[in-house]
Amino acid sequence: MKSRLGNLFRFTIYLSIGLGILWLVYNDQNKAYQAKCALDGGLPEDCQLIDKIFTDFTQVHWQWIILIMFFFLLSNLSRAVRWNMLLEPLGVKPRFVNSFFAIMISYFANLGLSRVGELVRATSLAKYENARTNQVMGTVVVDRMIDALTMLLIIGIAMILDGKQIFSYLARNAQVDSMKSLLSSPYFWIAGFLFSSLIILAYRYRSKYSNHPLLGKVVDILRGFRDGLKTIAKVKRPGWFIVHSIFIWLMYYLMTWLCFPAYDPTAHLGPIAGLTTFVFGAFGIVIPAPGGMGTYQFLVSEALAIYQIPGDEGFTFSMIIFFSIQIFFTIFFGVLGIILMPLINRKPKDQPEEEPATLLS
Repeated sequence: MKSRLGNLFRFTIYLSIGLGILWLVYNDQNKAYQAKCALDGGLPEDCQLIDKIFTDFTQVHWQWIILIMFFFLLSNLSRAVRWNMLLEPLGVKPRFVNSFFAIMISYFANLGLSRVGELVRATSLAKYENARTNQVMGTVVVDRMIDALTMLLIIGIAMILDGKQIFSYLARNAQVDSMKSLLSSPYFWIAGFLFSSLIILAYRYRSKYSNHPLLGKVVDILRGFRDGLKTIAKVKRPGWFIVHSIFIWLMYYLMTWLCFPAYDPTAHLGPIAGLTTFVFGAFGIVIPAPGGMGTYQFLVSEALAIYQIPGDEGFTFSMIIFFSIQIFFTIFFGVLGIILMPLINRKPKDQPEEEPATLLS
């Protein structure tokens, strides 16, 4: 009961944060839109951004939205294949459908509790594949580390192709004073000293508590993580692993660029603008808010402003992608996974349940 209340509390907090950020972004864009609308002679009741968004949604070229949904599906099919390649060295050979739906359920979980999706993904697969959750979680960490490295590569490419625009934006929005204030704060250095002292003390007295059951449990979890992390060096087909890693992020990029022609105000933008907008949007998804709610809209609007797209148009564009992919597609396949995984893996009544395989020596 306490666990459920805790989850509900965290869900409420994260959702409130996401909705709060989304409201702040919308309110800011709405004020700018109302001012522009008034200058054009519009009446106050006709100058509401929400009405414009609904109207714009009816004018979207949906064939492009369907195409980017297809690319999103392909990216996650490829991600499931890549994940299975990481799991194989552990002796875990999951059914492809289980890997795919575990990934989709994790995205769905992230809409409610940011960053909980990785744990949900590992536990969902481990439950149906007789695997140790901590080892599976190790492969999820590897999966995310590879994504982070790929993202850094993409940022580098964006800087090379469109660095002038990006550096100009960063110069206009640099928070140098805030960083100086943080570094000059005594609380920052006190917190750093206390944390470092805690680490040193834990290492110094590690032998005293080596036989404690709780420490043993922690060590067991860390060993599982270690085994999961080591799988990257044991992948049997590294060439295909790299191909899938590139393919996943190529699909993500195309989802942004090919959404431009779906919305008339952005239809003239090219592939380099698509790359910059994709990078900004990716940071919006990474920031801990449910599915990037609010942060994604803000950063995509900021990226499009670099290419002289007005804030209200940029906000509408971000909502088109967000609701078609992050909301509709993710919810649909997430709920489908929750329903189908127990049915797909249901055992016959006369077949006894198998004990989870012990993968740790």
